Amino acid sequence: MHRLILGSAILLLGLTVNTSVAAQSYRIAASYTLGGDGSWDYLTYDSNMRRLYIGRSNRIMVVDPEHGKLMGEIPGFDRAHGVAVDEAAGRGFATSGGDGKVIRFDLKTLKVLGRTKVDMDADAIQFDPATGHVFTFNGDAHSVSVIDPGSGRLLGTIPLGAKPEFGVSDGHGRIYVNLESTSEVAEIDATGMKVIRKWPLAPCESPSGLAIDPVNHILFSGCHNQVMAMSDAVAGKVVATVPIGKGVDACRYDIVTALAFASTGDGTITVIHEDSPTSFRVVQTVQTQEGARTMGLDPATHRLFTVSAEREGKPKPGHHHAPVKPGTFRLMVLEQ
Repeated sequence: MHRLILGSAILLLGLTVNTSVAAQSYRIAASYTLGGDGSWDYLTYDSNMRRLYIGRSNRIMVVDPEHGKLMGEIPGFDRAHGVAVDEAAGRGFATSGGDGKVIRFDLKTLKVLGRTKVDMDADAIQFDPATGHVFTFNGDAHSVSVIDPGSGRLLGTIPLGAKPEFGVSDGHGRIYVNLESTSEVAEIDATGMKVIRKWPLAPCESPSGLAIDPVNHILFSGCHNQVMAMSDAVAGKVVATVPIGKGVDACRYDIVTALAFASTGDGTITVIHEDSPTSFRVVQTVQTQEGARTMGLDPATHRLFTVSAEREGKPKPGHHHAPVKPGTFRLMVLEQ
């Protein structure tokens, strides 16, 4: 009898846990109009300073996402993309793709400290805690640039042989980057500054956003054929895929909740639960706003951040999207 009761209790507990995971529901809890013209790119949340950095064409917007207030802007960009933060040094680094530069700035004052010339189309950027170096992923140049954060000196360039998109660090000396043009992942030895391995992401096509579960060594690649591909970074192979929305640009992973996220231009965020290192399932598709393709995550509160705006008129020559309608750029904060 006692065994039966205990067994039933354990079964009930298991069902309760599974149900609670499946029932986790994100919603837009707050929306703040930030305004300003120009397109946008990556969102980076600085958990230490509790700030959100948003790439906006010719500047980086620095936002207090708790109250939806603009705290300041970092100027001087030609196609602003991503931001990386070195908390210990108190410095931030942001890519300027049009002129192939990285702009260094003070985290407290937001004052520009200097510029480092890297390869053209410097796009995504990552700080690696193992080496203390900053890595930029340069799309058109098919390369990675490595920067010393203290001096801003260019330490070296790593050829990739394909167009990179987003990259992540495992915190132990390995950098992983999606190769969009060949639908692969490249593994980089951060200390040796060289590619040591690549593996295919099939059936994934044109991977963009990338996130990592550093405990189970799982990579989450958001792909433009509307799937997320999960790779075992130790074995170097895809172990699962799940469906996501159209026009993915960002992926995030919450180590506490074991939830992965893919934000897509069709105005959805797909929420995926990692049941085990080989088993994953979609638990929710959140409606946001068309164009909300980039995303940030606060690991302490588990909030998600995304942005979008209304557009009007026709695209300018050489541009994919119509101009942003003045006054419509907004930040959306999602909570459970």
